[in-house]
Amino acid sequence: MGQRPPLLINRLDAERLQRLINDASEKDQAVADMLENELSRGVVVDPQEIPENVVSMNSQIQFTDLTRDKQMIRTLVYPHALSSTEDGLSVMAPIGASLIGLKVGDIIDWPLPNNSQTLLRIDAVLWQPEREGQFHR
Repeated sequence: MGQRPPLLINRLDAERLQRLINDASEKDQAVADMLENELSRGVVVDPQEIPENVVSMNSQIQFTDLTRDKQMIRTLVYPHALSSTEDGLSVMAPIGASLIGLKVGDIIDWPLPNNSQTLLRIDAVLWQPEREGQFHR
């Protein structure tokens, strides 16, 4: 794995994600560990300080899986919101865990459960709660 891009994480997201990590089931433990590593290397700031080009929880993002040359639009959600979000991607899914805190243009090399790697690029943050003044969403 190459050097990963720096992360900027909303303080409220970090607190909620840490609770998810602490309560992770055995089947989710590998993703929880990767997510915890990402949180530990991120810079945590107040929600009002998140730039509009940064992926935060509940952001709708356009990203490209460069390994498969496939572009996707997904909303990064907590697991409980997955069933009520049409284009939802759980932060507790391997790809979801990789996206939190990245900014437009960032590329991240990320391990997948089948012992392969994927290369992901953030193309756009189409909607972000902080940009809309929804700091506690």
